[in-house]
Amino acid sequence: MRTVRALPRLIAALRTPDVAAAYALVTVGALFSTHALRQLMGNAGYGAILSGLCLIGAGMMIARRAELRLIHLIPTTLLVLLLWLIITAGWSASPSATLTGWLQLGAPTFLAVVVAQFRDTLQTVRATGDVLRVLLGASLGLEILSGILLDLPIAFLGIAGNLADGGPVQGIFGTRTVLGVVTIIALVTFLVEWRTRSVSAGVAIGSVSLAAVLAVFTASPIVLGMVLVSGAATGALAVLRRVPLHVRPVLQGVLAGVVVVGLVLVYIFRRPLVYWLNAEPDFFTRSRLWNVILDMSALRPVQGWGWVGTWPDHLSPFTYIRLVTGRPHASALNVWMDVLLQAGAVGVVLLVAFVGLALARAWATASERRSTVYVWPALVIIVLLTDSVVTSSPLGGFGWFLLVLCATQASLVRGWRRERPLPPDASERPDTFGLGAPA
Repeated sequence: MRTVRALPRLIAALRTPDVAAAYALVTVGALFSTHALRQLMGNAGYGAILSGLCLIGAGMMIARRAELRLIHLIPTTLLVLLLWLIITAGWSASPSATLTGWLQLGAPTFLAVVVAQFRDTLQTVRATGDVLRVLLGASLGLEILSGILLDLPIAFLGIAGNLADGGPVQGIFGTRTVLGVVTIIALVTFLVEWRTRSVSAGVAIGSVSLAAVLAVFTASPIVLGMVLVSGAATGALAVLRRVPLHVRPVLQGVLAGVVVVGLVLVYIFRRPLVYWLNAEPDFFTRSRLWNVILDMSALRPVQGWGWVGTWPDHLSPFTYIRLVTGRPHASALNVWMDVLLQAGAVGVVLLVAFVGLALARAWATASERRSTVYVWPALVIIVLLTDSVVTSSPLGGFGWFLLVLCATQASLVRGWRRERPLPPDASERPDTFGLGAPA
């Protein structure tokens, strides 16, 4: 009887904005803390956290089902991609491994959909900013403790204690590459908070400084590449938002052409670029790995070898790839290579459709809507796409969560299923400087 009586109160609590705000904060925190939580609690403990969040999210959606429309929940291209990945279990060497790998995407996907339905873009930016301030602050504190005060590594977190030597540092994120991606996302988030006056100027300046310092101490050439790409994207958006409406379509076409030419030039001059970035060892490691993956993909070019996510220890063709390269790779170090190997050309086409449509919607929204907060999804997608060229981390965890979150929010604003224009966003605030309102 007590359970029956408590049920209406539980449903009423799940409907409240406070629960939605807390849920978003905890979800973002858990996904960005993946490495630290796994080291502290193991895979089982971390899995229990995600399962609990999924359960609470399902409860929120049931309690607030009157506010939802099924057709608005998830982008169609993402749904088709996830369906194809689970279908690959039919020819995978281990269907159980396929299910496990699929859950690496399925759980963050569901969490992102829940957050996107109940929190607007500004609220999402605030939750992400609050989480990253804490995690980056903790990372810097532990690096100071390990590298300066104790001069000892913190092995269980993967902190090598190199801060006194100028880096590289890893923080609580496991590797300098992941920390670098997080710092760039943090910089984008903190600057958007600053421009929308979501936090005080002192907090914003301190947050940007914290992220910038850690980005420098990662000593990663990948970070420099992401800074250049995201900076160029920010500049392009700043120009687009300030030109007259009749000029904008022409300028969009010019920018698209510049991007295509730029990608071709980067490919042609990739070796001098690698030398300039001082990334020869990383480049040659990846180049050798990708050549072996292309050879294996040629054996199953359309359907792939079956989706498994992170490579299992004892499963073909991943054991063969490790044997040939002589390194214990757990991924292809490239999202597109991983998808080609595991899900074939069909998977690559579906991923391109999903990401391409998400970026197009987010970019169009960022260039047209008044509030600077709409710049955030477009820039985050661009950062993740840049990261996808040199790592496979966007295929799970916070990377996939942010990708689905930004895609879903962009779909809600500009999706084909939106029947009528949305009312003016309550989160729109005047810009303080920099990216002004579109003409």
